[in-house]
Amino acid sequence: MPASFIAIDPRSSTPPFEQLRSQVIAAVRSGELAHDDRLPTVRALAAELGLATNTVARAYRELERDSVIETRGRFGSFVAPNGDSADHNAKAAADAFATRTEQLGVSPAAALALVTDALNRRSDA
Repeated sequence: MPASFIAIDPRSSTPPFEQLRSQVIAAVRSGELAHDDRLPTVRALAAELGLATNTVARAYRELERDSVIETRGRFGSFVAPNGDSADHNAKAAADAFATRTEQLGVSPAAALALVTDALNRRSDA
């Protein structure tokens, strides 16, 4: 499978591994990559994109950590059955936050205000 959906911008302030990671996630979300689609090998993708193999390997490791892809030994890397697990991971983070703020005695309204403020600061950056 050629990586035609990936375009690395060397002038971007976003590191190449992060550009690659986010574009694979976007391709999974859009359906361009589906469950069980085989990804190019690290070496092949690095050569195709003009990146260091370590850069592609880091992106693949992070995608695997986030359950977007899975590596099947010598058979290669594939889109995981659940594909983009962002919703699942975000719900788990929200549950952990809710539990912790409750333990700290923070009211639900104050906790929600903290999250809203944090999200607004990130979107402004």
